[in-house]
Amino acid sequence: MNELVRLSKRMSELGLSSRREADEWIAKGWVKVDGKVVSELGSKVLPTQKITIEKQASAEQSRKATILINKPVGYVSGQAEDGYQPAVVLIKPENRWEEDKSPMKFHRDQLKSLVPAGRLDIDSVGLLVLTQDGRVAKKLIGETTEIEKEYLVRVRYTKPGKLPDADLQRLNHGLMMDGKKLLPAKVTWQNDDQLRFILKEGRKRQIRRMCDMVGLKVTGLKRVRIGNVRLGNLPEGQWRYLRDDEQF
Repeated sequence: MNELVRLSKRMSELGLSSRREADEWIAKGWVKVDGKVVSELGSKVLPTQKITIEKQASAEQSRKATILINKPVGYVSGQAEDGYQPAVVLIKPENRWEEDKSPMKFHRDQLKSLVPAGRLDIDSVGLLVLTQDGRVAKKLIGETTEIEKEYLVRVRYTKPGKLPDADLQRLNHGLMMDGKKLLPAKVTWQNDDQLRFILKEGRKRQIRRMCDMVGLKVTGLKRVRIGNVRLGNLPEGQWRYLRDDEQF
């Protein structure tokens, strides 16, 4: 507890901000350590020291948008690639869900620095989070995230008969990917051709690759929940704001 750490890193650890936000606020003189303003980038603190932020920083943070979108097939999560458009192009006034209860008003500035907090493959649909808030991004995609992601997955068994119980158990725990063990998952049948996956990690095309390993072909994949936030009745191709009373 006596080891000095970079102030911006400590602020991120405490959930006060992202590191980039912290550096911006430090440079603006909006950060105090033990009651004294610290405005020099790269400053270090002891973990026992008290860090506070000025009201201007809190106000700036509260204006940052987090948007939930029901991504259709054919859109990529992040930057445009291979001729496919990013999901962010769907965020425009005419696509806002009419049942969105958030009091936030849409303006173009909300599209600046709006980044996906987690991927959803081009051929997958469902809940995608885009945010300007570094705290949200860190919570959802940080190295130590424990946030569950829930998917409904339509599958077809490519071998005679039906999937053995032993292979269903392997989907839950026991598969390797890229030379590393996968974390335990929760995988259960919902009906004859649909599985429910609940994961705490998100390797590239993980569910499709897991299914391939046990002879299942994925014919449809939809993300329906991230943490405590559900897709619900949000129509495909439409979006809404994360409400103040919602927490991942």
